[in-house]
Amino acid sequence: MSSYTLLPGSGGRELAAAVASRLGIALGACEVERFPDGETHVQVLEPVRRKEVFLLHSTGPPVNENLVELLALIDACRRAAAGPITAVLPYFGYCRSDKRHARREPIAASMVATCLQALGVAHVVTIDLHASQIEGFFHVPVDNLTAEPSLCATLREQLSPGTVVVAPDEGAVKLATRYARRLGTRVVVAHKERQSGTETHLTQVVGEVKGYPCLIVDDMISTGGTIRECVEGLLAAGARPEITVAATHGLFTGQAREKLTHPAIRRIYVTDTLPPPVDAWPVLEVVSLAPLLATAIQRFTGNGSISDLF
Repeated sequence: MSSYTLLPGSGGRELAAAVASRLGIALGACEVERFPDGETHVQVLEPVRRKEVFLLHSTGPPVNENLVELLALIDACRRAAAGPITAVLPYFGYCRSDKRHARREPIAASMVATCLQALGVAHVVTIDLHASQIEGFFHVPVDNLTAEPSLCATLREQLSPGTVVVAPDEGAVKLATRYARRLGTRVVVAHKERQSGTETHLTQVVGEVKGYPCLIVDDMISTGGTIRECVEGLLAAGARPEITVAATHGLFTGQAREKLTHPAIRRIYVTDTLPPPVDAWPVLEVVSLAPLLATAIQRFTGNGSISDLF
């Protein structure tokens, strides 16, 4: 019998099942209910006493429901006398609230970190945090893994020769540089100005794109507005109408699908850190991170190093 168990939250059941399959273990059993008044009720359906628990659950949309579910599952495990609890959060909700932009605002990412630690989480594993300083909000070990090798392995086989990597804004420059290094190409930067919390304006494209296919990379796709504006800016600068988009987290909120339905966008690659859209979307391809997470859990339980996974 395994000395650890992998429990899935409703925000990560398919990914957790794939991870368990790779580990050769049965997925832990738990039940999640939503009461008519909106309250969340959870129950762990198997003994976890003294067992190391890996709780895999993404706190994506609906963020507040998924966050409360995560906290309830952690509390249930702790009250059942579980051993060390590792929160495996492929997508960390409230990750964009990593600093204050004005007075009398919360830093919600820090608030979430405080809640997780107060409930007894001993270790946090996540993938491509939006802001690396979030690690500093924790006083327990945090392993921020990356989807870049998995995405690049797929992209390397699909991209046309000469494709350039595009950072859709200044915040993605370091990310784009890492992608370009892995793919053996160069980086172009799209500069933009933010006009409001939901609106931006692209001012210029820095770098040569005329006649070249482009790969736009980011850590997440939310509303799709930044990507759409970047696509139009690249086409205006003479880029070939052959654009690929790659991001770790595909939230696809609001009218994202409509914004990203563009004749120049040939393919969109995301990972399974979040459940994919229910409706079929021909341009979307989901790259599984089950191999990455399974390898990490194997190393954790065997006291091995995970340096090569970053």
